Amino acid sequence: MISAAAIQDMNRLGNRRIPFLFILPFDSGSEVVVPLVRAAEEGIWYNFRGESNVAGSAVCFKDPLEFRKYPLAYADYLKAFGIVMSGLQRGDTYLLNLTFPTPVEINRTLVDVFHAGSAPYRLLFRDEFTVFSPECFVRIRENVITSFPMKGTIDAGLPDAAGRLLGDAKEMAEHHTIVDLIRNDLSMVASEVRVKRFRYLEEIQTHERRLLQASSEITGRLSADWPSRIGSIFAALLPAGSISGAPKAKTLEIIHKAETSDRGYYTGVCGIFDGEGLDSAVMIRFLAREGGNMVFRSGGGITINSNPESEYRELTDKVYVPIV
Repeated sequence: MISAAAIQDMNRLGNRRIPFLFILPFDSGSEVVVPLVRAAEEGIWYNFRGESNVAGSAVCFKDPLEFRKYPLAYADYLKAFGIVMSGLQRGDTYLLNLTFPTPVEINRTLVDVFHAGSAPYRLLFRDEFTVFSPECFVRIRENVITSFPMKGTIDAGLPDAAGRLLGDAKEMAEHHTIVDLIRNDLSMVASEVRVKRFRYLEEIQTHERRLLQASSEITGRLSADWPSRIGSIFAALLPAGSISGAPKAKTLEIIHKAETSDRGYYTGVCGIFDGEGLDSAVMIRFLAREGGNMVFRSGGGITINSNPESEYRELTDKVYVPIV
């Protein structure tokens, strides 16, 4: 839930058409709302689809990338999976995004990963965390709000990977659920909501392999005064459906029972308003410094038809950095 102060700040800056950056946590952590001109002095660096406060330059390393991950034990994952499955069987939720932190060792700093990484949305927050997210939350241009929920991932190197992903009944059901949820969410703030594209595939390059991910595009129309209501719009839409689940309220209760710690900023939302339009991302693909150690956070959607071994594999497959 966004604080009243953050909502007011976003509405005020939007109403005055002052460009600003915002970082909104999933649960614990303070909201950050700062004019774009002050982002760098606050220790915040960003590159959102080319709009950036960082001068572009190639980053080269003399030593090869070393990256080791230490996922939680499968037995521990099964305990959390069981909590989620019980909620699904009771009908309290029909889709839940289950996430966990994975300790990692990497011979790169957060700054290195931010500058060298390739992703549509990149954020470096002081020396605390960096995000290299492939997932837009909402984009607003010319009074049109658009969301691009992502659900469904597969190793692109597998035989007929695209066909296997698009033909997977569990993945299809999960994607339908998220599209319905996002369409309903957008209907709270916009009119003329429709699914413009359904389940198209995008390729993501990791340091280990290529992945295919399925996305959809959903649009709606806002009134012309939307900049004065940016904070109120985000308060209505959050948390992002693709990384929580449906129905949201009960699903969030189960998430807090099943997961071992607060997510903090992970799976929150960050974005920029440039004075005319807005772009934002879900903070997934998240590498953080916690107590002197590096931790990567990842997860995946669970439905009644989920296989725990497959879901555990997806969780670990998503632990990567987009650099070589």
